[in-house]
This record gives sequence, structure tokens and C-alpha cells, in this order.
Amino acid sequence: MKIILLGAPGVGKGTQAQFICERYALPQISTGDMLRAAIAAQTTLGQQAQSYMNAGQLVPDPLIISLVAERVAQADCRDGFLFDGFPRTLTQAQSLDEQDILVDYVVEIVAPDEVIIKRISGRRVHLASGRVYHLQHCPPQRSGKDDTTGEDLVQRADDKPEVVTRRLQAYHKQTAPLSDYYRRRAQTTQLLYKEVDGTLDIATLQRVIAEFIG
Repeated sequence: MKIILLGAPGVGKGTQAQFICERYALPQISTGDMLRAAIAAQTTLGQQAQSYMNAGQLVPDPLIISLVAERVAQADCRDGFLFDGFPRTLTQAQSLDEQDILVDYVVEIVAPDEVIIKRISGRRVHLASGRVYHLQHCPPQRSGKDDTTGEDLVQRADDKPEVVTRRLQAYHKQTAPLSDYYRRRAQTTQLLYKEVDGTLDIATLQRVIAEFIG
């Protein structure tokens, strides 16, 4: 069972990725984790990726695809895997198909931008511990203070509304062609594609995904 999970920042993709991996006993593969593992293992591809990163450059798509091929060939991927937030571009999606790295399901979690902005901008963090609060859904006992230490909570720079808006604009620009690509693939191949409502509560969204995957 090979699955791609797509979704904008703040749409709840991480929670659902964990659910899918636990339910179907699949390894979760993200480009960040994959790059870190290859670099730590000092593979040839990992060393090449490190050279780009050390130079402050993006790792090029052909190298990313080679890393993906290397990763999915490992024993833990024999029965399937979950791509979390990958591919990110149409070029990467097409390259996967060209390498015969074919998936069975594409699940795209969607939500209106205004909902996502509200979700992310409501986060507050206790930096020392990493504890995360939300002004609406999980507020601290005292406004602006960590429940355990009483220390100040902060809003991370990436969680500010204007930054979230820019991140979403970049995401939509990259992934709109990707969504269309997989919709078309689902019409002409055995691939199954489903768009799910990211505004649903966590349990309901999990049930919708499980009913789709089976």
C-alpha cells in the first residue's frame, strides 16, 4: 500500500499521517527526514545533497528523486509507505512515475486559507519545553503563560498571519498543478485520489480516510 498525503501547512496533515502509518503499519517518508537519514548515513547521494545544502542551495529534483528511489528500496518499504508532503511539485510527481515509483492512493486534505491562518496564528509555544498551546482549542490556564513553569509563551515567527499567508500562497502556486495531475491520473490509471475536508474534527477525518483506503 503506497500512499501520498498532500495538504497545506496547518491543515492537519501531520496528525493524519501519524494515524495512517499506525493503522496500516507503514513507514512515513518526508523529504526532510529522508535527507537527514542519507546525510547521517554518509551515502553517496547523502553526501551530494549535503554539498548543495552547505552551499545554501536547494537540493535539485533529480537528486531528490534518486534519494526517494534509494529510500523506498529499503526493507521497511517492502509492503508500502506514506509520502508525507512529497512530491511538492509537478516535476517531482512526473519524475516519480518515470522512475516507476507508483502509488495506490493520493489523499489531499484541504481547508480554506482563512481557517488555516486562524489555526496557525493561534498557536503559542513554550520554547524551553516545546509545549504548544492554542488560543481557542487548547488555551493555557493563564493567558500568555506556560501551565507548568509559568514562563512566557511566544508566537513563532512562522505562525504570524502575514507569514502564514505567504506560505499558503507559495503552496498553492506549487501544488495546484499537482492536484490536477493526480486527478487526471486517477481517471486513466488504477490510482485512487480523494480530496478530504480538513475542517472536519480529527476523528471524523480519520474515519473518512480509513473508509477510502480500506
